[in-house]
Amino acid sequence: MESQEHQFVTDPEEQLVVFTLGEESYGVDIEVVNTIIRLPDITHVPQTPAFVEGVINLRGAIVPVIDLRRRFELPVTDATKSTRVVVVEQQGMLVGMIVDAVTETLRLPAENIEPLSALVVSIDTQYLRGVGKLGDRLIILLSLDRILTIEEQGILQTMGAAAGSKEAVPA
Repeated sequence: MESQEHQFVTDPEEQLVVFTLGEESYGVDIEVVNTIIRLPDITHVPQTPAFVEGVINLRGAIVPVIDLRRRFELPVTDATKSTRVVVVEQQGMLVGMIVDAVTETLRLPAENIEPLSALVVSIDTQYLRGVGKLGDRLIILLSLDRILTIEEQGILQTMGAAAGSKEAVPA
């Protein structure tokens, strides 16, 4: 504990937005988070993958929204007053992710991040980049660039472009 005060000089840390899906805590890099909003009305778009809920109008930008529970093949639950949409920038476009609740932002020292192990079995590990340990808590760290395939990104870009949004078109 004596050297912990000076670790920030030599050990980088990550600042995360932490949210829950079921009983698990997940984290994404705060730098990719555009905004966090209450669950708005979503306009459903036909002929999209099952995990795509539709699109929302966010300050004039049409933003595709995905349900992370469906994407991760977790049991789907009804929205509650805690349900949020975490809007992230991925591959140059905004994408909303429906989560059960956003719980906090925190700083996690890089030394507390471990590669995946066989212990993480709640979702397909292709979406993950590691597990953060904070005291007795485990935070599953998402790899946003792996959540959507190239084809799925194309579908979301087309959804936004069809609705007339410049925000959904790659930069």
